[in-house]
Amino acid sequence: QYKFRDLTIEELKNVNKTYPNFTFSMNTYTFKDGSQKDLLNFSGTVPVKYGNSYNIPIHLWILDSHPFAPPICFLKPTVNMGISVGKHVDAHGRIYLPYLQNWSHPKSTVVGLIKEMIAKFEEELPLYSLSSSDAARQSELLSYIAKITEGETDVKSKSKIGGGKNEGCFKKITVVGAGDLGIACVLAVAAKGAADKVVLLDLSEGTAKGGTMDLEIFALPNVEISKDFSASADSKVVVLTVNSLGNAQTYLDVIQSNVDLFRGIIPAISHYSQDTVLLVASHPVEVMTYVSWKLSAFPKSRVIGVGANLDTERFQYILTNLLKAEVLAKDAWIIGEQGEDKVPSWTSCNLVAKQTEAMTARNSREKVANRGMEVLKGKGQRSWSVGLSVADLTDSILKDKRKVHSVSTLAKGCCNINSEVFLSLPCILGTSGVIEMVKLEEDPLVQEKLQSSAGSVHDLQQQLKL
Repeated sequence: QYKFRDLTIEELKNVNKTYPNFTFSMNTYTFKDGSQKDLLNFSGTVPVKYGNSYNIPIHLWILDSHPFAPPICFLKPTVNMGISVGKHVDAHGRIYLPYLQNWSHPKSTVVGLIKEMIAKFEEELPLYSLSSSDAARQSELLSYIAKITEGETDVKSKSKIGGGKNEGCFKKITVVGAGDLGIACVLAVAAKGAADKVVLLDLSEGTAKGGTMDLEIFALPNVEISKDFSASADSKVVVLTVNSLGNAQTYLDVIQSNVDLFRGIIPAISHYSQDTVLLVASHPVEVMTYVSWKLSAFPKSRVIGVGANLDTERFQYILTNLLKAEVLAKDAWIIGEQGEDKVPSWTSCNLVAKQTEAMTARNSREKVANRGMEVLKGKGQRSWSVGLSVADLTDSILKDKRKVHSVSTLAKGCCNINSEVFLSLPCILGTSGVIEMVKLEEDPLVQEKLQSSAGSVHDLQQQLKL
């Protein structure tokens, strides 16, 4: 069942060598959504010095996408131990650590995780001794935790998402990343009303800060904030907004840092939502959409970048409302690469029969397009405006609107592009992602620009380490 069996076995050998007291077994794990899976797990104690020396019992579950997804970690207290809820441990004994949030193979290992666990527990001891009267209540709590972590079926009926709604109809969106863009997406999606539930997955270290804290204070209906990947389970759409804020010196280093970040995120997201549509808003969107596609192993139809959707909507608005070219606006699209290399194009349904009339129409259209592009240049992309664009895209996907959007999609085979690159092209979107690519008018200049963008994006991808 394990996708990377040899890597998993090799790592567990290292754990056994460093911590020989751990025992290994296969057991059933019940996820938050009630789904169950047989997973490898191991139990043991870790030595912690907190004045005196303590042996802290822990229980680790190894996901089947390991080592690309982090283990699920619990304390395993005995009946005479109480759980000290703190910044690294919740009331059910679930363990949360920066090492887990920043998990990235091959840098992250189970041995390294246990070492950080020991260090954090020495700062804040996670367990305490119970009196005999408290021990009885603790026994009840341990029984409940055992049901969660050892596959008892009666928990399943209580924990289905949607409070008993038909799971197939439950429209859940997860937004990964709690920066300005992530919060903007949550607010826009919630305002659009397309989703039954919106989960904000906050991968930052420590307690809630800034906007995330404000979202908790001014609680919105159907919005949940979590640091736990399992909260994303069974999402119909997962929006990726995270960008690395490392100390990279070059543009290539910045992108590689983002790739490393995604290596710890995409496998976990894919594990919990195997039928989701990935919607990438991280930068650079063409490259990070390609990275998401490769790391998830999803079909190309279910991995989409926000691409030029915002620019296209603005462009069509400018043509209709400012330049009074409503007829042209219906078939106008911004395509290609985000930034200065984007290019206006047209769908092929508006061709004129006579060649002379077609030439006149083309010249007139190009003048209008040039004016429209000049106006478009002055419009920046703020977090809230990208958030509105994301809400527009998720609405089309969740409601199966089959509306046409200019989004980053695999461009191989289009316009004589032979490399695996993602560029913005007009696509019909539905519940399964990209349903069909819309045919564009054949324009040699547009094709040349697309091929140039494809070449530069492909060259950049070749320098990255996936």
